Amino acid sequence: MSREPVVIEVTRGPVVESRHEGIAAVVKADGTIVDSWGDIEAAILPRSANKPIQAMAFVESGAVERFGLGNEHIALACASHSGEPRHVETVRAWLKKVGLSEADLECGTHAPRLQTSIEALAREGVLPTAAFNNCSGKHSGFLTTAVTYGEPTKGYIKYDHPVQQRLREVMSDLCGVDANSFPHGTDGCGIPTLATPLKRLAQAMAAMADPSRLSSKHADAAQRIRAAMNAEPFMVAGSGRFCTRINEAAPGVIQVKTGAEGVFCGMLPTLGLGVAIKMWDGAGRASEIAMAALLHHLGVLPANLREEVLHPPVKNVVGLLVGEMRPAKSWLG
Repeated sequence: MSREPVVIEVTRGPVVESRHEGIAAVVKADGTIVDSWGDIEAAILPRSANKPIQAMAFVESGAVERFGLGNEHIALACASHSGEPRHVETVRAWLKKVGLSEADLECGTHAPRLQTSIEALAREGVLPTAAFNNCSGKHSGFLTTAVTYGEPTKGYIKYDHPVQQRLREVMSDLCGVDANSFPHGTDGCGIPTLATPLKRLAQAMAAMADPSRLSSKHADAAQRIRAAMNAEPFMVAGSGRFCTRINEAAPGVIQVKTGAEGVFCGMLPTLGLGVAIKMWDGAGRASEIAMAALLHHLGVLPANLREEVLHPPVKNVVGLLVGEMRPAKSWLG
C-alpha cells in the first residue's frame, strides 16, 4: 500500500524552488495500515508529537481530581506552548497547587516563541524562567504524577525514574510493541525520546482515537485528553498556531500535535484512525502542510481552513510575499 514519499513544494511564481520529502502513515488501532507513503517501518524520534501519549499517565493517576485541575491543565500537559502569559501563569498556579514551584521543573529555560512576548519581557527587565519553556506543561504533568504516587520529584526526567518507566508502559500498550526495546536519545527538554517506527507511532495515536481495545483506565484517559485538546486549543500551542487552529475548528473530529524536526501526529476519532508524519529535513513548515493535506485527503479538514492551511504564503526575512507552499500533486493523487 506504500506510495511514493510525501513531497511538499515551495513555489515562487510558477517555479518550484524547494522540496521537502518525508514519510506518513494512517493506521487503525489494531495495526491495520490504511494508507502510507514512504518507508513507515523507519524508526523516528517523535519529539513533542507524542505528548498526548505522555499525558496518559498523568490523567490516569487521579491527579486531576485530587488537585482540582481541569481541561486547561490536561491540554497543557500535551502542549508545546508559545510561552504566552496565560500559558506561563497557568503553569505557575498549577505547580503551586501541588506544593511545588518552577524550581522543580527540569526542562530548562528558553525565551517565549512570539516576538511580542520577548519584547514585553525586555521592557519589564525580566528574564524568562522554566515556566516559559514550551514543555513546561508536560513537565508539570510529570511532577504532578510523581507527587500523586509519592515518588521523588528530583530526577524525574531520567530514563529509569518511575515517571519515565510509566510512560514506556503506556506506549507499549498503545503501539503493541515493548517500548523498552526502543533505542532512545535525549529530547530538547531533557527527557528520553524513544526511536519509534512511524507506523507504531500512528498505531498508538489510533489507539487513543479508538480506545475500544484498551483497558477502561487507558480508554477513559484517552477520551479526556482528546476532549481537553479540543476544549482548550490555545493551551496546546498558542496564538495563530496550526495545532490551535485545527483543534479549535474540528472538536471531536481532529486532535493534532506537532513535534520538533518535522514530526506531526493526529488522532481522528470519528474515523478510528491515527496519523503520523516525519519530514526528513526536519522542516516544521512542511510537516504542517503535510498534515493539512492528509486531513483533506481523509475528508476531515474543515472547509473554512482548507485554502489557508494547504497553500500558506511563504515570506522572506523582511516580510515580503514571495511564494507559497503546497503538497506536490503526485503525493495524494
